[in-house]
Formats: sequence, C-alpha cells, structure tokens
Amino acid sequence: MAHATTGQETRIEGNIPADIKVKNNQRFLFISNDQRTMTHGIHKYPAKFFPELPRWIIERYTVEGDLVLDPFMGSGTANLEAALLGRDSIGVDVDPFSRFLASVKTKPLSAKELVKAHKALIASMESFDIDKVINGIPDFPYRDNWFKPYVLKELSYIKASIDTLDSSKHIKNFFLICFSSVIRAVSEADNNCTRTVIRKKLNKHVKENQAITLFQKRAKFCVEGMLDYIAAGASGKVQIPSKADARNLIGVKDNTVDLAVTSPPYMNAVDYPRTHQLELYWLGLAEGSLSELKKSHVGTEVVKAEKYKELHLTKSESANEVIKRIYETDPRRAFIASNYIDDMMQNMREVHRVLKDGKRYVIVVGNNLVRGEQFETWRYLQEVAPSLGYEVELCFVSGIINHFIKVPRAERIDDDHVLVLKKCG
Repeated sequence: MAHATTGQETRIEGNIPADIKVKNNQRFLFISNDQRTMTHGIHKYPAKFFPELPRWIIERYTVEGDLVLDPFMGSGTANLEAALLGRDSIGVDVDPFSRFLASVKTKPLSAKELVKAHKALIASMESFDIDKVINGIPDFPYRDNWFKPYVLKELSYIKASIDTLDSSKHIKNFFLICFSSVIRAVSEADNNCTRTVIRKKLNKHVKENQAITLFQKRAKFCVEGMLDYIAAGASGKVQIPSKADARNLIGVKDNTVDLAVTSPPYMNAVDYPRTHQLELYWLGLAEGSLSELKKSHVGTEVVKAEKYKELHLTKSESANEVIKRIYETDPRRAFIASNYIDDMMQNMREVHRVLKDGKRYVIVVGNNLVRGEQFETWRYLQEVAPSLGYEVELCFVSGIINHFIKVPRAERIDDDHVLVLKKCG
C-alpha cells in the first residue's frame, strides 16, 4: 500500500487502511491493484466497484459475522469482498444477468470438480469440427447482424460442450460465465462501448476459430482466479434474492442489516440490458424485446411521453432548480432526472427500514451532465437524507481513473462522491 498526499489530493495505491482519517470534502485518488484478482475479473461489467473501496468500507464499519447489503449489486464486487472478510451479505439487483454473474462470482466451488471439468472442456475444444455443428444456435433479434455464421457455430459448440459436462450446476454456471465473457469480443459490436452497437469505422474482423481460442484463454484465466478464491477460504455467505428490487427489498427483514454499501446506476449513463443484450440472449436469460427489463431499472430512459407532458419535481430543491432548466429544452430528460431522484429516495427508505439503528448506508455515486447542466446526484441525496431518517456523517471524493464507459469527454464521470449516511433512531 502506497500512501501520499499532494496538494489537495490523497493518493492511495492498493489496500486502504481501515482507520485512515477522512475529512468532509477530502479528495482521494485510489489506485486499484485487485480488479483482476480471484473472481473479480471473470467478466467485464461497466462502472463497477474497484475491490479496495468496498473492502475498506466493510472493514471500517463492520465486524466479522455482520450482515452487509448491496441493493444495487451489479457484478457482486461488494458481496465478494464481504465473503472474503467473513461477513454474510445480501446482493440485490433487478437485472437477471447481474444476478447470474454475481452468483457465479461469489460461489466457492470444489477445486477437484472444477479442474476435472476444465480438462474435459479443453479436450472438447481441441476436437472442435465446425462441419459437425448443426443445431443449438439460439434465435434472437438481429442475431445474424451481430455474428458471422461461423462464429454462431463456434459459440453454439462451446455452450453445448458446457451444457453436456458431467458436472454440477454450479460448475456449469461458472463455465457459462467464462463463455459469456467472450461473446462481445467475437461479435460485430464495439468491444468497449456500453451500448451494443456495430461501428463500421472500427473495421472489426473476427477470424474463424477465434471464439474457440478466446474461450480457452478466458477459461484458463477464470479457473485460476476461482482456485485462488477457493484457497482464500471465504467464510461469508451470500444471498441473492430473485424478486427483490432496490426500491422494494422483499425478503430482507426490518432492522437486520449492519451495513449497506452500494454504487447505484448513474442517472442517464448506462443502459445495462442493452450493454449485456447478447449475453442475455445466449445464456437464455431473455428473449425478444428487452424494453420491459429496461423499464425496471433505476435511471431508465424508457419513459412514456405522457409522463413528461408536465414538469415533475422532487423533494430536493437543489435538484429542482436544475430540472427546471433541463425541462426548458428537453422535458423527457427532465423527467428522467426527477424520476431517478424519486427512485433513489425510495431505495433510501427501504434501506433505512432494514438497517439497524445507528448503522450506515454508504453510497458511491457520480454526477452527470444532462443537456449541459451538471446534475450533482450526491448533493441531492445528501439534501433529502435527513427527511428520510439519516444523519449525513461524511462526504468525500474518490477520483475515477479507469473508464470502461466510452462516452464523450465532456460527459465523462471523473469523480465519485462517497456519501456516508447514519440511520437515526
């Protein structure tokens, strides 16, 4: 761990000391060393936690045996860190791909069974014959635009090889995530854009057998990461309820959670179903239109025109000032912004319900540029927190240096604000 303060910024590389002193509005630049360790790197996921931040928050505010909640779980980074620290956790996400990925990422497997299955898959890949692949290719919208015919056959063969393994469901699911991690790379879509789009100017060319070769490479990397996770002896148990939502924490009892920590979706920034649409289709987690799934997400841009015929305001006066200005040029964006604050307030009510008295909800969130207006989410959540039963204990800044989200420079989110809220009695 390297720790240095220059000017107004404190730079920390690697683990963050649990007892480090933090002042309001202090700026940090955390340099992560662990984004590909254990199972953290088994699948790309936009805007995800770097492991050191939730690790530090969990160490700082809980003890072994406590219960941690992440209501916007994403890829399950906080839940994995909680398990490694001996804390039980609950991970909630409305997106089925998120739930599948996080369940695989946090489930320790049998090392013996994992190695055996991996060897079987290696043998299967070595005997691949494209002329013998005659079925198993799923049907989904614009499939033949996204994939070359030979890539469809290669992906179908890989998935069939996994489905027919003489292994447990958990082992198969693990290799399905390895499989999922190569889908975007061998599609016609831009590898690095959160929107699944084809950009002809990239002149992307996927070669024959590339899916097979890439899967072999990814499976090896992921198996090594899982073996490291198994060796670490994570003792915390992870629950991932299938019907809970950040705004309705079904199944989570009142006053049972010792810490909630999350990085919610940025308002108007990432369309997760669109980001993972190819993976959703290949894994059988969705079919046909994804519009209903998109509507269920906090921060969704799928809204009906009738919703924004009139100006919709929030409980945050600071947010309302910005929303009014946005409404003058783009009523739809104004409604999306106000609806996001409403959804986040509902989430804060639900987290308040399940938190024990005096325990904390730590929210890591960035700002957005909406029609030229700075939308300071952290400020608006801080403003409404007291009315929802929280004391604002601390707020500081964490610089962002690694962008998987490809957006125009002016709209890029360069800072996260870390908001520490304490539940009042």
